[in-house]
Amino acid sequence: MKRILTLLTASLLIFVTTTIARAVDIQTVVSPKGVKALLVEDYTVPLIALSFAFKGGSTQDAEGREGTANLLTTLLDEGAGDIKSQAFQARLDDIGMKYRFRAGLDDFSGGITTIANLSEESFETLRLMLNEPRFDPEPIERMKASLLNSLRSQQTDPGAIAARAWSKSVFGDHPYARPTQGTVDSVEAIETADLAKYRESVFARDNLVIGVVGAIDAEKLKAVLDSVFGDLPENSALKQVREFAGAAAENVQVDLAVPQTNIRMALPGLKRDDPDFYAAYLANYILGGGSFSSRLYDEVREKRGLAYGVYSYLATYDHAGLVGAGSATRADRAGQTVEVMVSEMERFGNEGPTEEELEKAKKYIIGSYAIGNLDTSNKIAGVLVAIQQADLGLDYITKRKDYLEAVTLDDVRRVSKRLFANKPTIVTVGQKAE
Repeated sequence: MKRILTLLTASLLIFVTTTIARAVDIQTVVSPKGVKALLVEDYTVPLIALSFAFKGGSTQDAEGREGTANLLTTLLDEGAGDIKSQAFQARLDDIGMKYRFRAGLDDFSGGITTIANLSEESFETLRLMLNEPRFDPEPIERMKASLLNSLRSQQTDPGAIAARAWSKSVFGDHPYARPTQGTVDSVEAIETADLAKYRESVFARDNLVIGVVGAIDAEKLKAVLDSVFGDLPENSALKQVREFAGAAAENVQVDLAVPQTNIRMALPGLKRDDPDFYAAYLANYILGGGSFSSRLYDEVREKRGLAYGVYSYLATYDHAGLVGAGSATRADRAGQTVEVMVSEMERFGNEGPTEEELEKAKKYIIGSYAIGNLDTSNKIAGVLVAIQQADLGLDYITKRKDYLEAVTLDDVRRVSKRLFANKPTIVTVGQKAE
C-alpha cells in the first residue's frame, strides 16, 4: 500500500507540474524607455504580482557600513515624496498592497501584490518608494534601534554565532564574509548619506530584472514599467566583486556554554551556470537535501538518533559556489555526529547513489516543482526573475524536466566525487568536547 501511495503521489505531482507548466505562457515586454520584464497574463483572479531584483546586494555596502542594504529594506515604506512616514503607512493600508523588500549577498529584491482595480495607486506607491524615499531622521533611528536590538540578541544565539563563524571561515576576506545584517558597530555608523548613496548606485535600469504575473496585458504593463522604473538611472555604479578563489578546509570550535552544539560544514561547490548543476542538484538531494529521505538523515537520525535534523544544500552565488551542511545536537554527541556526517559525505563522494535513489530523486524533484514554485502568482513572478538572473531561457519551465531526466547515474557519481570526496570546513559552536 505504501508503495502504491508513493507512486500515485509521484504521478499526481508530475501531472500537476505538466499542467501548470503548459499554462505558463511567458511574454517578453519592453517599454518605450527600454525597461524589460517577463509577463504571464492570468485573469483567473483580479490580482497582479510584480517582482524585481537589482544586482548588487550587501556586497555593495561600504566598508564599516555593513548592513546598509538591509537597513534600506526597512525604510522604503517609511515615507516617500512629500508623504511622511505615518501618512505613507496609512496610504499603504488604504490600498491594501502587499509589498516586500530583501537584501541578499548578490541582489536587492522586492515586489508587490495588488488588486487589479487598485493597481494604479499601488504602482504609483512603488514608484515613490524606489525613486523618492525620504530617509527622515526619526524613521532611520527607529529602524536602526530595531535592527540593533536584533543584532545584540544574536550575539548569544548559537545559530547566529555559527553562521558568522562559518562565513568567516569559508570566505575569509572576501566580501561574502561580511554580514548582510551588519554588526552593532556598523549599523550604528550608517548615516542618511550612506542609504542615499547605496540607492543611487544600485537602483538602476541596467542591472534590473522584472517578472509580472496576473490581470494585466502587455500594453498596460509597458506604461507601468516606464512609470515605476523608467526614471531610475540608466547605469548602475556597482563596485566590482572578485571571484571567490576557495578556502582550505579547517576545523573551527567556538566555545559557548549551551546544551546543544550547532554544526556547520562547507565544501567547494559549483555555480548555477556550471554544466554539472543538474547532476549536482540531484546528488545533493540524495545526500542531504531530501530531508526525511536523505542519506544523512538516515545515518544521523534514523540509525543512531544523534540529532533531530540534518541537512545539506547547494549555495550558488554570483561569484562562488559551495556545498553546505549542518545539524544541531547535544554537546556530548557532537563529536560523533560530525564523524558520521563527514564519513557519509566521503562515502557518498566515493560511491555515489544507487540507480533506485537517483530515479526516486528525479521523480520527486520534477513532480514537486510546480507545487513549490508555480502555485501562486507571487511564486511565478519570482521564477520569472530567477530565469533572467541565471539566463535560463524562456522555455526553462517546460525544459527543466528534460534537463533533469537527461542526467545519468554516471553523471551523478562523477559529480558526487567532485563535490563530496573532499575534506570540509567544519564549524562547531557549543561546549568543547572533553
